[in-house]
Amino acid sequence: MKLYQIIALLLIAAVSNNAYSQQIKGEIKNEIDQPLESAYIYNLNSKSHAHSLGNGEFILENSKAGDSIKIGLLGYSNKIMVLNPSNFESLLTIILEEKTFQLEEMTITEELNALSTITRLDLNTSPVNSSQEVLRKVPGLIIGQHAGGGKAEQLFLRGFDIDHGTDVSISVDGMPVNMVSHAHGQGYSDLHFLIPETVNKIDFGKGPYYAQEGDFTTAGYVDFSTKDYLKDSEITLSVGDFNSLRTLGMFNLLKNVKNQNAYIATEYIENDGPFVSPQNFNRLNLFGKYVLYTPENDKLTLTASHFTSRWDASGQIPQRAVDNGSITRFGAIDDTEGGTTERTNFNVAFSKRISDNTTVITNAFYSHYEFELFSNFTFFLEDPINGDQIKQKENRNIFGANTAITYNTNLGATEFTLHTGLSLRHDDVNDVELSRTLNRQTTLENVQLGDVNQTNMGAFINTEFDFGKLTIAPALRLDYFKFLYNDQLQPEYTLLSETKAIASPKLNFFYNAKENLQLYLKSGIGFHSNDARVVVSNQGRDILPKAYGLDVGDIWKPTKNVVVNTAFWYLFLEQEFVYVGDAGIVEPSGKTERYGLDLGIRYQFNDWLYLDTDATFTKARSLEAPDGEDFIPLAPDFTMAGGLSVNNLDGFFGGIRYRYIDDRPANEDNSIVAEGYFVTDFNANYTFNNNITLSLIVENIFDVEWNETQFATESRLQNEAQSVEEIHFTPGTPFFIKGSISYKF
Repeated sequence: MKLYQIIALLLIAAVSNNAYSQQIKGEIKNEIDQPLESAYIYNLNSKSHAHSLGNGEFILENSKAGDSIKIGLLGYSNKIMVLNPSNFESLLTIILEEKTFQLEEMTITEELNALSTITRLDLNTSPVNSSQEVLRKVPGLIIGQHAGGGKAEQLFLRGFDIDHGTDVSISVDGMPVNMVSHAHGQGYSDLHFLIPETVNKIDFGKGPYYAQEGDFTTAGYVDFSTKDYLKDSEITLSVGDFNSLRTLGMFNLLKNVKNQNAYIATEYIENDGPFVSPQNFNRLNLFGKYVLYTPENDKLTLTASHFTSRWDASGQIPQRAVDNGSITRFGAIDDTEGGTTERTNFNVAFSKRISDNTTVITNAFYSHYEFELFSNFTFFLEDPINGDQIKQKENRNIFGANTAITYNTNLGATEFTLHTGLSLRHDDVNDVELSRTLNRQTTLENVQLGDVNQTNMGAFINTEFDFGKLTIAPALRLDYFKFLYNDQLQPEYTLLSETKAIASPKLNFFYNAKENLQLYLKSGIGFHSNDARVVVSNQGRDILPKAYGLDVGDIWKPTKNVVVNTAFWYLFLEQEFVYVGDAGIVEPSGKTERYGLDLGIRYQFNDWLYLDTDATFTKARSLEAPDGEDFIPLAPDFTMAGGLSVNNLDGFFGGIRYRYIDDRPANEDNSIVAEGYFVTDFNANYTFNNNITLSLIVENIFDVEWNETQFATESRLQNEAQSVEEIHFTPGTPFFIKGSISYKF
């Protein structure tokens, strides 16, 4: 073959290839001109695909005129269109029409995160109206409240009694919720500043497999994202038993302004609870958000929020006091418990497409936080005259920033994605206090008093090699910590300091066996988070003990209306140092092992009836204790949660929800048992004139006696000669009914 013929053939091949590999640039919006994130764009001919960004933009490779593309997003009608030459010459705008969620339209392999999509389904079919219910939307996450509604919830996940957040990281719009080296305990996560009606989506993952997630991500992470806009303004009034009152206002400030959104939301809550001594609980929340899309379609987001709360509490009571009739289940030994807290947040986020292949997302945040809590767990064990009330208090400023860059390209036939990022967080905590007090007025003794300065810098790199059906995702995270503690109780200035760096590799595999079956294997190393006071008191030993995890699972859609997710998992921890904020001491737990099974089912019977349920089976043991004395206190063995929901049935919606946790060991030898419970809630709602909704909500509809939180505690009552170790509990809410009316405009 002559040279000019070869050159001609190469030119023809190049032209043909170029014609085939053209890009389509477009944006996905809804009917009110708002961008849609995570919409799936799929070329039915070339099999290339893309997802829309937060500004609605997408770039679809390997397309040509005549190809058919499918655009879909759960909760919107699918659209199929045939490409014509003009689609390659300018930005393509695609409008999706909103519709009722239909499970049959969900294709597993089209979702960026299928498990998080399931949570979005749950949010849509069973809306929430409390921050507690928002947390319960995470499959397998069990919560309990035990201080009058003002204290952060106790969390249980994957065989962990996480206390208030030690082993699960929680964030809102990229801003951390967990408090490092907190007065009450490491990782304390008070989510009550989040107004539930502002939540747009919940992203979550279990295990230490995610390079973008750092401190606290042992059992998993939960990331909440708030709405960018409101369709309508809304006011709601709720009243119910126990002098409960809730008012909500959400106001769209820029309803018809192009490329800009702004709204404010406010919530006020009062509740006395079922207790003999009223809890006098109240909370005020304020939230505002502004979103701007520039002419280049960059996205700038400004958010600000403030919440303040105060409460009285009856505290945890000993079972023997109820059994002998000295108090009722809703009585108190020390009813002077309670507290106050507040948090103010500012968050600025910016996202930009730097090039066709590269996007950047960054945010910077500041939080001011105050906390004061009075508790009495042991009554008269330590001080038979004044009692054992304690005060925990702190004043904190948090500064931080996150930046993540995503780069996409093709390496031959392989799609390659690179995620890399940096993070910085600095906590300046003043007057972290643990004191013995009397009647919330008199300080009897300072047990601990000091200042904490803690800095965490992180960097991650996560790669994805997409070979078609198989995706391999190796990743690495690096963390650096600087711990400073100034002990104010020392006669001379004493500053204790420690530093530590740690590398956490990850390796995950995803295999799309069929269109509606994804298999995965996740593996990774993380670390157990530690309080600065643990670090310095332990003189730098085992500062960040490693956690080794493995998940093998699948997400399967056997029929068009059923989705099943399953995971077998294993987690080993080198050490679990625990700073006991209630006593100011360090408790080393040694090596631990946890493994189990997660199972979730979603079934849509018809257009309006939807079933969901999640179950977890777990075995959690200490590896350095003798058999029979190796139980991990309060680690759940078996949990279930779910319900049946009615959605948009001629104006009606509502459902029935249940949650179950089995009996579990309260101490190391299982001689003290925390009793399980099965609680059922009910709600019914009717919307008429398209803007007025009447609601009836019943908590604990069968009025069962249940203990929301339980602990094996040694205590002594005022008339007792000897102390007793037994279950101390906070009673769960009895039958509780409330009604509400909501008006949208």
